[in-house]
Amino acid sequence: MLCVVSRALLPVALQFLLILVGILAPRGQRLIKNQETVASTSRVPSVARQQNLGVDQLSNEMREMRIRDEKTVSHDDKDPEATVINGNGTETGQIISTTVGGQNGQPKQTMSYMAERVVGTGSFGVVFQAKCLETGEPVAIKKVLQDKRYKNRELQIMRVLDHPNVVRLKHSFFSSTEKDELYLNLVLEYVPETVHRVSKHHSRMNQHMPILYVQLYTYQICRALNYLHHVVGVCHRDIKPQNLLVYPHTHQVKICDFGSAKKLVPGEPNISYICSRYYRAPELIFGVTEYTTAIDMWSVGCVMAELLLGHPLFPGESGVDQLVEIIKILGTPTREEIKCMNPNYTEFKFPQIKAHPWHKLFHKQLPPEAVDLVSRLLQYSPKLRCTALEALAHPFFDDLRVPDLSLPNGRPLPSLFNFTARELAGASTELRQRLVPENART
Repeated sequence: MLCVVSRALLPVALQFLLILVGILAPRGQRLIKNQETVASTSRVPSVARQQNLGVDQLSNEMREMRIRDEKTVSHDDKDPEATVINGNGTETGQIISTTVGGQNGQPKQTMSYMAERVVGTGSFGVVFQAKCLETGEPVAIKKVLQDKRYKNRELQIMRVLDHPNVVRLKHSFFSSTEKDELYLNLVLEYVPETVHRVSKHHSRMNQHMPILYVQLYTYQICRALNYLHHVVGVCHRDIKPQNLLVYPHTHQVKICDFGSAKKLVPGEPNISYICSRYYRAPELIFGVTEYTTAIDMWSVGCVMAELLLGHPLFPGESGVDQLVEIIKILGTPTREEIKCMNPNYTEFKFPQIKAHPWHKLFHKQLPPEAVDLVSRLLQYSPKLRCTALEALAHPFFDDLRVPDLSLPNGRPLPSLFNFTARELAGASTELRQRLVPENART
């Protein structure tokens, strides 16, 4: 009987077919991770973790896995720009002190932080809110167990990031324990809220998120991704509402959690078991290892749809069930679309399911431009998805380009059009004029 065959022995496409016809039930219950972080959540190795993770395993395992593809071995156990100190400092009221500066002629300066509360825990370590005793400034400190054999990819990436919609790394230092464990501490700007919590607040109030907030959040996410993809050359690989920080009074959004981020090199394979399940692009579910930054744009489409709906668009119970949820809305992918995602599956005969009309998914008062943008982001073919820059020019965001528009609380909008030359590199004159409205030009 097929129903008693181990799922791990079944090809992904066959598991999908059996789920569709009701022979093989999705395993497990839906898990929505409530634990939030105000900073990134990279992963650390676990000797007990199985190496052969099935694509249909629950996201509880996936979200804690360490991304180990293409790690660069380094003989430098310690980062030359980070100080090693003793002690944990993560208990409430404990104080940790470190020296910053001293590089490139900068004066050395002692910085002390008092831990105030833990705001996130996981296999990666712990994230806690702290206060700088010298300045009184709140910070988030992410403490990650460091493998001495490797440089930390998250640290290397965060050091080069500088954008108003990306969480800022203030500095970093190492701390050691009595067990001779080495921890990397990333001191980050503290942002008090997440898009996830804002969305949940509106859902609990039985309200749709105001369309202005959906526009603001989605626009700033796309702007950050345009910077990451085309200026820095980094794919985030874990865009989700929990990793989108927001200042509640200004509604400025900042992407965090670069623990899965990586520079994608054409021709080099990458792990496909990446990105939180609800926001995972279909080519990843199909197991492709040579993907592009378009996986982030799929995630943006999922996030935007969730903000409009008040709940996840594709709430799959497993990796394979995720594909079922996608096909129930987008319909069966064509042979050409399957080829674009993973050529190995082009000969598999998927059941023919018609696409669900996009406009029927959302409430009638929703602007048609919103539905159009979601549909352009959620394309099976990675090459057909909007790029981040193309998304920024979409008519859905035209309201943000209106002069003197303000927030409901009367405050001005966060800065949206102060693009650098590098952000707009390669854009046509027409596109530049659309992206920077006349009232914002200098």
